[in-house]
Amino acid sequence: MDDLLSYQNYELVFEDNFDSPALDRNRWNVELHEPGWVNEELQEYVDSEENIFLRDGKLLIRPVKTVHKDGSPSYTSGRISTQHKRDFTYGLFEARLKVPRGKGFLPAFWLMTTDEDRYGQWPECGEIDIMEIWGSHTGKNHGTIHYGLPHRESQGTVALENGDFAEEFQNFSLLWEPGLLRWYVDGRSFYETREWFSAGADGVKKPCPAPFDHDMYLILNLAVGGSWVGYPDETTDFEHAAFEVDYVRVYQKIQSSTEVTAHG
Repeated sequence: MDDLLSYQNYELVFEDNFDSPALDRNRWNVELHEPGWVNEELQEYVDSEENIFLRDGKLLIRPVKTVHKDGSPSYTSGRISTQHKRDFTYGLFEARLKVPRGKGFLPAFWLMTTDEDRYGQWPECGEIDIMEIWGSHTGKNHGTIHYGLPHRESQGTVALENGDFAEEFQNFSLLWEPGLLRWYVDGRSFYETREWFSAGADGVKKPCPAPFDHDMYLILNLAVGGSWVGYPDETTDFEHAAFEVDYVRVYQKIQSSTEVTAHG
């Protein structure tokens, strides 16, 4: 697959270049979650300038390891979202990112359903992962959707021919249209899917493209450990680790005058 990303007939509707003194709380929520909240992850998500801060026009999300007097470690990290501040149905979603290297790190750029009651709780509600990169394998990106009950997923991966995602910034993008999801790195497509379903415990399927047919919100986070990525060990460097975000942008299709009139 070698489709190139095109912005034709799309307009910019959301942008953050992170060039302010501090995170814009009118655009972003800072989420708080306890360790083990999902996927057996180790970190506590906190609202701290030690974990989430802006520097030189970049957003940095840092994992922090604390070793207690009894020798046991604990971990904090950051997770931000646009839920109920900027929610989107369809569009082009893009971020320029650089990831941390180290066993047990899992940075992510993704979309989650705003209203989980519409089709049911996760995974029925749907989830779209634009970028997930293991800190132990920083040359490969995963693009994934989660859906259905029981849980189903569809996933594509891409590996850089030279270098890796921890060495320099790369653009990660998703095209989300009715009945189509397509993933890109640096403007070049590596995976697409047109097949998914929404079905609850009763087994009744909703009309396609449910559940990917209503508002979702952006999330940027850095997990530490978990059942999928594995856990930190003595080689994991917390001192120099950071998930760096240059910008986030969302584009949506330009409505024709006919469409605008039809929608009032």
